[in-house]
Amino acid sequence: MRILFIGDIVGNPGVNIVRRALPFLIARERLDLVIANAENAAAGSGITQRLYRRLQEAGVDLFTLGDHIYKKSEIIETLRSDQRVCKPANFPAQAPGRLFAHTQARNGVEVAVFTVLGRTFMRAVDCPFTACDVVLAQLQGRFPVILCDIHAEATADKYLLAHHLRGRVSAVLGTHTHVPTADEQILSPGTAFICDVGMTGPYDSVLGRRVDRVLHTSITFEPTAFEVAEGDVRLCGAILEVEEATGRATHIERFRFDESDLPPS
Repeated sequence: MRILFIGDIVGNPGVNIVRRALPFLIARERLDLVIANAENAAAGSGITQRLYRRLQEAGVDLFTLGDHIYKKSEIIETLRSDQRVCKPANFPAQAPGRLFAHTQARNGVEVAVFTVLGRTFMRAVDCPFTACDVVLAQLQGRFPVILCDIHAEATADKYLLAHHLRGRVSAVLGTHTHVPTADEQILSPGTAFICDVGMTGPYDSVLGRRVDRVLHTSITFEPTAFEVAEGDVRLCGAILEVEEATGRATHIERFRFDESDLPPS
């Protein structure tokens, strides 16, 4: 089966390219499932119920979120009630949301995804290794295909978790830094890994924000609003091929789709 994992969707530019491109890409790439990290969809921080629905309508099947998960409080009810979106599994038990998201892919295979936050240069959270073990104990025997989104700053955090989970999940895919990396690989015996799948949004920016605003504040320390930029919009992520019966990944490739690649309306 073929799975597209879309990296951090940033603001309206990111949402709009997903909505315009994804129906076309599902057909062209023969995708059985689409997963997206959408924690920056609402003006760069958080996600609203309206944007969640719009991305679902475009073809996103499962959602992961990260450290900005609760920036728009209206999404909390969805986090409690919808099985297609999850909170970071190493958040406190009292934090709203499910430990994993799941659905049936277009080819009939049951798929689950979960997220953990790294601990280097991030907010204080529980141990990601222990959290993964807790989630996998619940998923064992229920889902042939399982993916993990490691939402972290440090590359070491991502590599360590990938080795902790190798052979136990189909893929460990990095998000959060908004910069795609060139280290895609299959870890024996069949776990796909990439340090960061990149950002879906405006690349004429500083990680999705207007260059002039970020630069001014960095030089002067004078606070400004870090508004979402608009230029050079790309949809970035990774495409995986996974054996349906075993859950083992056989292929991973970086994926990039520019606004200029959109078919004529």
